[in-house]
Amino acid sequence: MNFSLQNITRNNILSLQPYSSARDEFTGEASVFLDANENPFNSPLNRYPDPRQVVLKNQLGILKKQAPNCIFLGNGSDEPIDLLFRAFCEPGEDNVVAIAPTYGMYQVAAGINNIEFREVLLQEDFSLNAEKILSATDSATKLIFLCSPNNPTGNALQQDEIIRIINNFNGLVILDEAYIDFCPDKSLLGNLEQYSNLVILQTLSKAWGLAAIRLGMAFASPEIISVLSKIKYPYNINLLTQEKALEVLQSSEEKELWVKTILQQKEILKKELARLPLILKIYPSDANFILVTTTDAKYIYNSLVNKQIIVRDRSRVALCGEALRITVGTEAENRILLEALKEIGELNRNK
Repeated sequence: MNFSLQNITRNNILSLQPYSSARDEFTGEASVFLDANENPFNSPLNRYPDPRQVVLKNQLGILKKQAPNCIFLGNGSDEPIDLLFRAFCEPGEDNVVAIAPTYGMYQVAAGINNIEFREVLLQEDFSLNAEKILSATDSATKLIFLCSPNNPTGNALQQDEIIRIINNFNGLVILDEAYIDFCPDKSLLGNLEQYSNLVILQTLSKAWGLAAIRLGMAFASPEIISVLSKIKYPYNINLLTQEKALEVLQSSEEKELWVKTILQQKEILKKELARLPLILKIYPSDANFILVTTTDAKYIYNSLVNKQIIVRDRSRVALCGEALRITVGTEAENRILLEALKEIGELNRNK
């Protein structure tokens, strides 16, 4: 590998003079703020939030065992995904490679930024083949997207194959670990310093139960984080989001209990689903959801909708014929789902 961040960064980004907000030029406490043209009344929401999110990054740094200058915070993980395209991919010239099936936002972001999107199918068992990924790259490939545990398949990708890709690619490898709290031993975050071209995405939306506040995290070398920070909007993380995240992060006991409960319920749900004739296959899952192959995904999905139970129809996704993706709910929610599926199966047999 011959990775150089400067070589893959767009020239206009290298020469860009970033916007400097009032709160970038002064940090700290003061008795009178007359620098940012804010309304002096209506405290406490009349002031702009910290554009660098220093306090929150320090707290996350302790939790994640990462230096604050290796952390970028975004409006969900979608913001750093978009910024990676804008910083490193020349529109109409460069391309990115991603596994398929996977999280659909990578392809949407590529389309928005006018970047060729190359899909490489996973193996039939949803495992990763590094050589297939690397073979799809060329000199114009700037980013490779890997999601582990993957969405919608649920499985964590093999670490040796991920590392083989990282070590043999001259662009950035983006490893999306949105569901890693459900299998923390399979994270590469602890090895981040070893790989100068690795970006790891995580989120507070899943295990932490904070999807509504939209806080995503990108972890990478200080040099990569500096580029993303250079082109983000000045106040991209609002004060309410920062304060709520800090409040929740003070104690992880509830989150750990939620994760333990969800994993227990997942095993129960898998056993019960396996007893239903309309469920043909249950795929291994390292996440908080299960992908299942059914007898008729569209019919079952619509029947569940009629009962006001919503799952995700993934039958039109590559390698996922007649598949439904089921998020693990509470014990009561899972029981309602199972009873509904039994009723649907009975009705289908009596037709």
